[in-house]
Amino acid sequence: MKLYSVKSATAIAIATSLLLSGCANKAVVSYGDAQAVETTDINFGSTDLQKVASQMTDSLLASPVVGTLTANSRPIVFVERIKNKTSEHIDTESITDSISTQLLRSGKFRFVDMTRVEAVREQLNFQNVDPLVNPNTAIAFGQQVGAQYMLYGNLSSIVKSNADKADVYYKFTMRLMDLKSGLIEWADETEIRKTREKSTFGW
Repeated sequence: MKLYSVKSATAIAIATSLLLSGCANKAVVSYGDAQAVETTDINFGSTDLQKVASQMTDSLLASPVVGTLTANSRPIVFVERIKNKTSEHIDTESITDSISTQLLRSGKFRFVDMTRVEAVREQLNFQNVDPLVNPNTAIAFGQQVGAQYMLYGNLSSIVKSNADKADVYYKFTMRLMDLKSGLIEWADETEIRKTREKSTFGW
């Protein structure tokens, strides 16, 4: 009986320990403010993306030249992917997505999506070649509208560090080009500087 009791007590103790251990290691997930300032490290982050997209959009819409261009029409624009000249892996497509979305919301511009050209071509080929598609409903080739302007830019950085401090400087530039004339109708840039100082317990 004593041996049985000892084994039972041991089993209960092990089970309790495993249960408590599982509870202690369980992650807690919660929602945060997507617009809150992100200061996890000095690398390019969500706050920087939001700042860049907002400033470039506001600058473009406030430009007197752009105001004239959009006074009586909605110019058609295509966005060239931002050139990442930093040493970081940065999803620059997220920046252009945010900018083009905000510009579309303004109601002043229309966009052609160059990232989907192959998908559109594939669909038009299907509609015009495959016998399964009713030719009366197929979209004919040569109906796509060409862009009038190209929006493009660069993201570069300068990183400096020593034993006590790390500093990173970002510069984001953007331009709007008239594809017919090759003239730059608008350009602007914004800068971000972030520093990290060594604490008593290290970085």
